[in-house]
Amino acid sequence: MSVVEVRQAAKTYLMGQIKVTALKGVDLTVEGGEFMALAGPSGSGKTTLLNLIGGFEKPTSGSVRVKGTDLAATSADALASLRARQMGFVFQNFNLLPVLTALENVEYPLLLSDKFSASRHRDLARQALERVGLSGHLLHRPMEMSGGQRQRVAIARAIVVEPDIILADEPTANLDHTTGEEILRLMKDINRVSKTTFIFSTHDQKIMDMADRVVRLLDGAFVEGA
Repeated sequence: MSVVEVRQAAKTYLMGQIKVTALKGVDLTVEGGEFMALAGPSGSGKTTLLNLIGGFEKPTSGSVRVKGTDLAATSADALASLRARQMGFVFQNFNLLPVLTALENVEYPLLLSDKFSASRHRDLARQALERVGLSGHLLHRPMEMSGGQRQRVAIARAIVVEPDIILADEPTANLDHTTGEEILRLMKDINRVSKTTFIFSTHDQKIMDMADRVVRLLDGAFVEGA
């Protein structure tokens, strides 16, 4: 069953008096449980497409549906609820709250969702950190951890709500080669065991080699069929 359906999605930005086209009417279907990569150089449109799928931006034309919900026709509150319940996010800069411990960072998205009772939040956060191999770092703050450890916290934060989809924007960009491979294997294990759909925005060949499918973009259009 498809979890993401993008139909003729275009995105144009107004930069002063100049219109810049980031996406040129693309079509994409993502099946449940896929581990797929949107690949291309900077400016190709891959991050824009990822942002449309995440509901952070709306297409100028066309449609983006996530589990049947048309994101462009959905209110801001409903989008926030959908993200809180059905999506997880992993970013290249980790986006952790520096004043919070690892445990508190992972617990934070649970506070924004009504998917689980409040009495379970702390245990769920602890279990997510154990799953990514950080049971000994629960009370460490981001600045007390390495880049790889911080990215593991970010992955724990993404999986803690048991989402259907995880969107990962250049998740290995700020990691060394060895650590990047470890993080990728971790995400692949989560994909295999939990059947969570992963969609990457990347130009990292390691991710492309591990992906079930690679869709390449150039200048806002697919180079190969999606």
